Amino acid sequence: MHRPEHCLGLAETGLNRANGKVDAQTESLFRVVHAHTLAKAGQRTAALAEAERASALLTADPGDEVPFWALAWGPPAASVYSRNAKVYETLGDHRTAAEHYGRAAGARPAGTYARIVALDLVAGAEMQLKRGQIEQACTTWNRALDHMDGVRSVRTRKAVSRMRGDLARFRARGVRCAAELDERAIDFLASA
Repeated sequence: MHRPEHCLGLAETGLNRANGKVDAQTESLFRVVHAHTLAKAGQRTAALAEAERASALLTADPGDEVPFWALAWGPPAASVYSRNAKVYETLGDHRTAAEHYGRAAGARPAGTYARIVALDLVAGAEMQLKRGQIEQACTTWNRALDHMDGVRSVRTRKAVSRMRGDLARFRARGVRCAAELDERAIDFLASA
């Protein structure tokens, strides 16, 4: 995704090959990846249209059963919401990105995909913080830490360390939720 000039062609090829050969939910996965590459390539209007098509396919007639390989990251809806969040984040719409990250976290079955749910929640909290919503961000980060219980992952450790850095200015101002969350983060990092 850091070389959109190459990824766009790959995403278009994948979408063209899948078109008419997979069920609606699986097609939505191809479409949302295409939407993300369009956003990365600076094609805002096309990215938003493709993101909308991906979402619409989730509610379309499901057709055939979703193939096992399309379930690698969990239910297609969760993957589409998460990737759509990245589309909106890339386009600078932090409010909509936060909403989609929240939907992604809520669309995964309880007790499964804990690391992915936690990382979606972390990303959602980061979007809330970018909008100046510190209390909301702290609430979302706390939910993320709840899901990280028992998870051992470099990405979750990095996310918690980044969160501590993001909270530093709020701790310095005496924002209580930031100080309490930071204490919890310190405990998490000590035990992880």
